[in-house]
Amino acid sequence: MRRQTDGDQWEIGVTGQLTDSGVSPAEAERLAREAVDEARDAGVDPADLYGPAVVYASTLARTVQTSEAQALAPSRCLGEVVLRLTSVSKRFGRREVLHGIDLELRAGQVAAVVGENGSGKSTLLGICAGLIRPSAGTVQRTRHIGYAPQLGGTAPLLTPDEHFRLFGAAYRMTPGRATATGRRIASLLGWRPRREVVASHLSGGTQQKLNVALAELDGPELILLDEPYQGFDEDSYLVFRSQLLRWRDRGAAILMVTHMLHDLDDVDRVVELRVKEDL
Repeated sequence: MRRQTDGDQWEIGVTGQLTDSGVSPAEAERLAREAVDEARDAGVDPADLYGPAVVYASTLARTVQTSEAQALAPSRCLGEVVLRLTSVSKRFGRREVLHGIDLELRAGQVAAVVGENGSGKSTLLGICAGLIRPSAGTVQRTRHIGYAPQLGGTAPLLTPDEHFRLFGAAYRMTPGRATATGRRIASLLGWRPRREVVASHLSGGTQQKLNVALAELDGPELILLDEPYQGFDEDSYLVFRSQLLRWRDRGAAILMVTHMLHDLDDVDRVVELRVKEDL
């Protein structure tokens, strides 16, 4: 008979705690086994990587139950205004990129920003995120924001788990909770991060999945996405769209830059930007 290891005991503890929390036995076994396998692949004990079985399972159970509740939500519930732009304009030198933009977005709504290259789409998202100051107009936003830029956003020499822990620390999440939550979101995007691979070695599409997972890590009220599906294959794109609707249905407001006409089927409003003529 094979002698039980500490990893085996940890797996049994996670499985039991997940089951007691209402997760189906099959799903509980799968999640526990996956965590143990990943720890063994990394050459460490799962308790050292994730913390005590009870704590890890409790965090994971909350994430699973939240995802299931989002998937089963019967209808959309619009909430308070989380983003309001009033007559927002932006100039870079003599060139006006944006002029007189008005936008109101409530919790549970999705808005798409479309337009030609150079029309100011990324600039508008940067203004909404508070990274770019408008030349004129006012911006009112919730403080609880997630932002996935089109380019960059990740540290080249950090692994996905290190990103989750770094961003989680800013949200006052424990390292174990941040890692578990980040990996759960990644799985919902059809991605299982490998522990030893740093961000610079990920494909472009996978780097975007990491950006999206980081944007959703703390369940923000407003999610800003700048063409988040760059590099996705068709399956990844469809998975992403499904997850986008789940975030909307949980009450998040989403503002997304897109050039995909299919994205316009599920949005509440479209903000169309045009290239401004130089003076």
